[in-house]
Amino acid sequence: MYEFIKGTVEFISPEYIVVENNGVGYQISTPNSFIYSGKLETMVTVYTYHYVREDIMALYGFETREEKRLFTKLLNVSGIGPKGALAILASGEVQQVVTAIENEDESFLVKFPGVGKKTARQMILDLKGKLQDIVPDFFPNLFNADQLPIHTEKNNTAFEEAILALKALGYSEKEIKKIAPELRKEQLSTDQYIKNALKRLLK
Repeated sequence: MYEFIKGTVEFISPEYIVVENNGVGYQISTPNSFIYSGKLETMVTVYTYHYVREDIMALYGFETREEKRLFTKLLNVSGIGPKGALAILASGEVQQVVTAIENEDESFLVKFPGVGKKTARQMILDLKGKLQDIVPDFFPNLFNADQLPIHTEKNNTAFEEAILALKALGYSEKEIKKIAPELRKEQLSTDQYIKNALKRLLK
């Protein structure tokens, strides 16, 4: 719903900041609200994720789109909610988290609040090999050349957009994961990815 909010930082607490835009103060939970300590009364852009459930409606905010995308990927892991995802990002060791996922290092992942062995294993199963589209720009030295996907950035974006479209259509993670490996090998437009995916899903 909200891609970002641009406004003035009016208040900072340990859990959230308040950004004023056109007379409205938005309460935004962030991984580390105190990074805005030197920005009170100054204009900022906060990339936001609007979280809605039956019992909660909240805005979560990030300095960069890459952080926001990492947050949304973590939310897709069973056992990790917004608070847990924020705690992982707030550690300041996101690069180590990605490395741990790629190396299947459960002992590192269980160090985070609310992450037990089962959740750590789920993080690895769900995210291993799926963060390269974010990490090269965010942490350019993390993956070497032979580990990067063979697709161009444009094709990676098209694939991700297609996956999002399939989820919006109501297909489950389990169903999508079955066809994703073969689908990813192709270099197509978003529309073509969706059409090919639907052919596989409807077989």
